[in-house]
Amino acid sequence: MKDMMRFVYVPFLVASVLLCSCGFDNKPKDPNDVTDKFNSTWNINEQCKQDDDGIIHYKAQSYGGLVGSFLKNNMPVDLSAYESITFQFAKPVPKAIQVWVANRFKTVGKAGATSLTCHFDGQNVTSVDMIVLQACDTCDIAVESVRLTPGDATVWEPENVWKGTCAFGNWVNGFVVPAKAFESAYEGDKIEFVYTTDKSPGITYWLFKTIYNGTDTTLQGNSNELNEWGCASVSEKTSIYRIVLTADDVVNLKERGLFVNGYYAIVSSVNLLHKYYKVEEDDDDVTAF
Repeated sequence: MKDMMRFVYVPFLVASVLLCSCGFDNKPKDPNDVTDKFNSTWNINEQCKQDDDGIIHYKAQSYGGLVGSFLKNNMPVDLSAYESITFQFAKPVPKAIQVWVANRFKTVGKAGATSLTCHFDGQNVTSVDMIVLQACDTCDIAVESVRLTPGDATVWEPENVWKGTCAFGNWVNGFVVPAKAFESAYEGDKIEFVYTTDKSPGITYWLFKTIYNGTDTTLQGNSNELNEWGCASVSEKTSIYRIVLTADDVVNLKERGLFVNGYYAIVSSVNLLHKYYKVEEDDDDVTAF
């Protein structure tokens, strides 16, 4: 009888332990929340630790990096079903930051930012191995969450509004897109710049500055990406840069037009992208990681 009791009890105890270890958390994990992936750093002198509230405390050094690995079975993943990744901070970041995707393109954020969204718009994200958050200098950053935003299947209809060749050089050249080119623009449309980067010796960064023509005022649509001089940084391996237009942008562009210049990018075309129509999205097309 004792042996039988022992036989019955032991499996029950093992099952109890297994059930406790699984936690039976009734809250389903958000498949778009990728915060837990950011658990290592590029620089061995940096530190990152996630507290009981899920906040990542990252002790950053200049251009080290908080690394999120997106490898699946040791292979890069396809993020083309997503339109962006957003870092939400528990408190304003004390230094300028940037987010790199697969070491191909980046988005820059100002000191004081409480969030930073890196848009995949127009970029190749079919093979992403890692995404990295960097600070320009030593500081403490508290990351509250990191989330992918699924695409909404919007189809964009391009309208060419400028074509030519403008090599910015060291702020030497620029060009105007006239006001009449924006007659068909609406809030939420996008301006698309098609360009190459000048890879002359010694050139290590590339900038765009977009202002309402005849003023010193930069567009609102990319304000979160601008540095202290009102410039947006693009990376060497990219060829498309897009800005989503706000209502104020549309009003000012229709009235004044757009002036564009920058640092060592070579622009060949500017398009106005209009929302055309939506198709129903199949949820199965969005992959959970």
